[in-house]
Amino acid sequence: MEKFLRSWRQDALNRGQHDAAIYIGDKVLALTNSDSDAFWLAQVHFSNSNYTRALALLSRKDLIARSTACRYLAAHCYIKQNYFEQALSVLGDHNPTHLISSGSSNSRRKFQHLNGNSHVTLRNGKTTASRSDRADRSEEREREDANNIRFEAAMCYLRGLCFAKQNAFDRARDCYKDAVRIDVQCFEAFDQLMKNSLMSPAEELQFLESLDFDSISAPDPSTAQEAAHFTKMLYTTRLSKYSSPAILSDATETLSTHYNLAENPDILLSRAEALYTQCRFAEALELTSSILASSSQASSALSTAPHLPGQSHLGHPPAVYPLHLACLYETGNTNALFLLAHTLADNAPEESYTYLAIGVYYLSVSKIAEARRFFSKASLLDPHSAPAWIGFAHTFAAEGEHDQAIAAYSTAARLFQGSHLPQLFLGMQHLALNNMSLAHEYLCAAYAMSTGSASGSMPVISAEPSAGLSPLGGDPLVLNELGVVLYHQNHLDGAVELFRQSLSLATTLHCEPGAWVATRANLGHALRRVGRFPDALIEFEECLRVGAGGASLGYSTSLGGSGGSSAGFATSSGVGGYEDRGLVGSLYTSRGLVLLEMGRTMEAVTSLHEAVRVLGASGGGDAAGGAGIAGTLLSRALEIWALEGRGKERASAFSPFDPQPGHIPSRSSTRSSREKGKSSRSNRNVQYADEWTDEVPDLNATVNGAGAGVVDTLEEKVEMELDAEADGLLHQALDRVRPARTMRNNRQAISRMTTMSPDTEMNEMTPAPASRGRSTRSTRSHSRQLSGS
Repeated sequence: MEKFLRSWRQDALNRGQHDAAIYIGDKVLALTNSDSDAFWLAQVHFSNSNYTRALALLSRKDLIARSTACRYLAAHCYIKQNYFEQALSVLGDHNPTHLISSGSSNSRRKFQHLNGNSHVTLRNGKTTASRSDRADRSEEREREDANNIRFEAAMCYLRGLCFAKQNAFDRARDCYKDAVRIDVQCFEAFDQLMKNSLMSPAEELQFLESLDFDSISAPDPSTAQEAAHFTKMLYTTRLSKYSSPAILSDATETLSTHYNLAENPDILLSRAEALYTQCRFAEALELTSSILASSSQASSALSTAPHLPGQSHLGHPPAVYPLHLACLYETGNTNALFLLAHTLADNAPEESYTYLAIGVYYLSVSKIAEARRFFSKASLLDPHSAPAWIGFAHTFAAEGEHDQAIAAYSTAARLFQGSHLPQLFLGMQHLALNNMSLAHEYLCAAYAMSTGSASGSMPVISAEPSAGLSPLGGDPLVLNELGVVLYHQNHLDGAVELFRQSLSLATTLHCEPGAWVATRANLGHALRRVGRFPDALIEFEECLRVGAGGASLGYSTSLGGSGGSSAGFATSSGVGGYEDRGLVGSLYTSRGLVLLEMGRTMEAVTSLHEAVRVLGASGGGDAAGGAGIAGTLLSRALEIWALEGRGKERASAFSPFDPQPGHIPSRSSTRSSREKGKSSRSNRNVQYADEWTDEVPDLNATVNGAGAGVVDTLEEKVEMELDAEADGLLHQALDRVRPARTMRNNRQAISRMTTMSPDTEMNEMTPAPASRGRSTRSTRSHSRQLSGS
């Protein structure tokens, strides 16, 4: 009768008929009064969410004290009811660390040894039977010991959950690590370590290498080694994508080709996370979209019901949604974000990633207050959601609320101790507040965490860009931000080296080149500051070349690369910095400034005019301020061009030799001529304004010849020789920069020509001596904004 009833209850459980399984299971327990039947019935109550009935059944026969499995199940029931103190009282505070060295590894070796002896045939048949009986009994004991060891590891995992709920993350991390060390197949504990970023990338790799995968047993002893290797590769795909890209790539490739797991959602998700850390957002979006589409296609193929639009976004592991949302945000797919947020709100209103999707959508359309509210709701539903905390902090950073942003990032740093991203964002906020010392400390900590170097150590700056890179890799953005800090501290040589290291590391990681245009522009500004103008010009032209290729000109990071599956998002250029068009315009402005420094005035005028055109069409915002700087530089470049043209004419008039064709006097020679002219009239007490002017000076005004001793009359007009292209650029620049003011200034200049003295004209035509310093300050501010985007 017991055999019949046990078969009946198991069949009911297999069909999901929990009430029938409980009813028949109770009759089996009444007949047998067995501990195993009681534990089986308690498991059915637990599966049916009847935690109180399961606890009552386990306590009735004092099974909690007598059985390890029952103690584990009782503690799990308390945790499901949020009774963490009661769960710890059942589990105990200490982990059975003695099982780490003498646990499942010895059990598996003994089990294999016994299996080998059972196949030995001796001459005496009676002796063979007795050894076989002893082997069977020993095998049963070893199997029981192995089960007890696995339940001990599972109880370590439950201790970690309790400590994590109590915000004791250090103790939770130790419990998770002990659980995996006792039983390497305790995947729940390993998943908590990776998902919550409780270890740095270097610590994750070191911990993986310390695990005893040889302890894994298999039904066939010959496949045990292959099973151990397969499990290790599966665990490797869950590591941080900053730890060792080569190891991750090899494991993913082996699982995809040799074991035919190329279309498995977990393997695809691991690949997408690696692509996301490399700023290859479009490719990562293709993989996440394929994950969402695979299950829907399979379900529609098996079902005759019509496929509903939006159902492809449901029924997937929760880990895929944060990364998919981040990819949609980075690629600017606002419509897809809107559809996904509505689908999840209608079908999964109790999940945290639903409110995360709504918050990402509102952040993408710059509704910061609404985004903050939904990010907060997501963090309340899942306090260990890294994307929710990071997004909540980003909303404060987007509005310039640096104090609140620092507080939110600090909370994220406390919750996710192994991730370098909260430290990086803290450093960026202190950089925005001009707290260079604090920014340097946080960025050094972020660099140490992303590369595995000593905590708080300063990255080594070597003569060769690649020599100072850690063999474990790291995040190139951290090096960029450290370079910005050194730039503002006037350590320009160190800033140049860090910018070069950042670009070299990004190339090594196969990152998208367009995502690092801002870093290359920062390198160009640092080279300009140290006087290496040809090198700076090369960098700015490379930035424009990459931008002309249609690449995305923004960079942002997420928590997706720091953990196994918790991918988040960061501010993009549309929220925290320049838009693409504004960045292109600023690059043209920087190129024009370098050309002015090199004395190539005509090319500078062309570049600055292009900057004014691009920035003027960008629609305001940060770009509008940039257009003002570009317009001012353009007016100064036109003024210098006019002076150079007049100097050429004076040289041809007073020199006995004709100048060489195509020769244009350099900027330094023009400046020295003006200084000579000023020294010959030192009794006039000329004052020059130390500020920029947005007005383009009258190009028909006359200038005294330097050292000639003859004053030109007002009737002699100086005409500039402009070709058709330059003349067109000049008219377009004047029309776009100050069309109305230019017409007014020309009329005023004509009216002043009859009353203005030659000395007064010289004063108004001479550029302000503070122009170079002002442009340097503007460019430094621009470089800082680029790096923070």
